[in-house]
Amino acid sequence: MADDSKPATGHGAILDGITVIDLSTFVTGGFASAMLANLGAEVVKIEQPGYGDAIRHSGPPFVDGESPYYWTVNYGKRSLELDLKNDRAREALYELAAEADVFVQNYRPGTAERLGVDYETIREHNEEVVYLAISAFGQTGPWAERSGYDLLIQGMSGIMSVTGEEGRQPVKVGLPMTDLVTAMWAAFGATAALFERERTGEGEYIDLGMLEATLPWLTKQAGMTFAGGTPRRMGTKDPVLAPYQTFETADGFLNVCILNEKLWHELCEVIDRPDLPADDRFETNAERVDNQDALEREIEATLGERTTDEWIEIIAEEGGVPAGPVYEVEEALNNPQIDARGAITEIEHPELGAIPVIEHPLKFRNADTGFELAPPTLGEHNREVFRELGYSEAAIDALAAQGVFGDPDDDGD
Repeated sequence: MADDSKPATGHGAILDGITVIDLSTFVTGGFASAMLANLGAEVVKIEQPGYGDAIRHSGPPFVDGESPYYWTVNYGKRSLELDLKNDRAREALYELAAEADVFVQNYRPGTAERLGVDYETIREHNEEVVYLAISAFGQTGPWAERSGYDLLIQGMSGIMSVTGEEGRQPVKVGLPMTDLVTAMWAAFGATAALFERERTGEGEYIDLGMLEATLPWLTKQAGMTFAGGTPRRMGTKDPVLAPYQTFETADGFLNVCILNEKLWHELCEVIDRPDLPADDRFETNAERVDNQDALEREIEATLGERTTDEWIEIIAEEGGVPAGPVYEVEEALNNPQIDARGAITEIEHPELGAIPVIEHPLKFRNADTGFELAPPTLGEHNREVFRELGYSEAAIDALAAQGVFGDPDDDGD
């Protein structure tokens, strides 16, 4: 649902008229196609009859049997059950693919070929299709046929080697970070290929591996390695900036981000510690990085004298120095800034009433964005999708009787 606080532009959404067929499960393809849906694309989610995407069953907690985790990567889509082991169902999929602009799957290499949904097969029905093949390690190389998930990729990408406290075991990021990183590359790749198609009239095949998708995000750590250094686990400290970390206050935690000498002097002034810049150990950023433990003790001794809210007012509001609280997730989703930006809205679910929606952050001046549909119930659009292809009710009944939607006694609404 678009942010009601934004003026209507009348230009519509950027991807209006684009159709996406999404065979993926869980997060990588799901979040990617949700990003496209947010920009106006029509996304048809192809699901296993009777069970659906496995993310539907991820929990607890559940809300009346529905997984809110499933919601977060499936806003704005329609659900179509298709038994891809059924010959007639595959024919129906090819009919859909012939009208589609983007085709997404995240099978292990070789699976798409066995199911008859590989690029060459789909291209026979639609030469202009943008085909996105997502996998853990890509379609080539010695590890191509391995399965892989976020935890494995966090470990193999180096992320876990620099996450956690020094001297303790590696820690994964608390989000499915590599799934989401890959999903964003996928959406970026699909939109770039659509732009290229406008110029050339040709479709595209995109091979995207999660491991390679994650490496560009190493930035600082990769740069250190290229210079002969060895990145390490540092908790919330930074390898090249100080103070740039989390400090404990009287009642919680505070992040302070000092990127230059001007900010360093301003911080020391507002927390009433003029002695710190005069200390030879802390005079320059390089010296502060070399003496981070001592610097942490000095600053934390002062910040422990007041609450987080008090320090935010002193440091951030009055002093203009970059600092912020460490929020719980509920606070992150509900605060004055997020409310003012319309980042969390509601949408009407066909069975549950109003449910929360996390909108995507792109706010175009001349184009609309926002989810228009609730995350679909399984098979909710079985009939609707085929009506739009020109099927009569009798023809859809025949599809159901042939097991295209799975159990012929349950063909959806």
